Amino acid sequence: MQRLLRHAELVGRQGEIPVAAVIVDGQGRAVGWGSNRRERDQQPLGHAELVALRQAARLRGDWRFNDCTLLVTLEPCPMCAGALVQARVGRVVFGASDPKRGGLGGVLDLSTSTSAHHHMQVVGGVEANQCADQLERWFKQRRQQQRELRFGRPAAPAPAG
Repeated sequence: MQRLLRHAELVGRQGEIPVAAVIVDGQGRAVGWGSNRRERDQQPLGHAELVALRQAARLRGDWRFNDCTLLVTLEPCPMCAGALVQARVGRVVFGASDPKRGGLGGVLDLSTSTSAHHHMQVVGGVEANQCADQLERWFKQRRQQQRELRFGRPAAPAPAG
């Protein structure tokens, strides 16, 4: 997770929401890396999990990932959670929970849905504080930059508390 956090930090500096993912096969080899690319590629499907799935499918020559684990810094959204079910990922490990948009326990849980044809093991909260702090810092900085652009000057710091 520490390596994913470092990668997410780099992505955040490039203007993307700092989320990174990796797919590891049954032998512990990384077979697919991904980070958010929505801004860079102007692609609504440019979520870290989907980027990692595409790369892993190309490298493995298969779309089934029963023996694989996906590690990601933020709980997957419903779109990504659905893709993980479709790809038959065996296990998902995520850092920060997403109570507003999470698809593996936050808003809904597609991993246990009766409509899902595949059920995966889900482990959340790995390095949760570090993952959440990274995202909070990034969004705070982004809001500050947007205020400065809107008003043409540095915004006054927010009151403490």
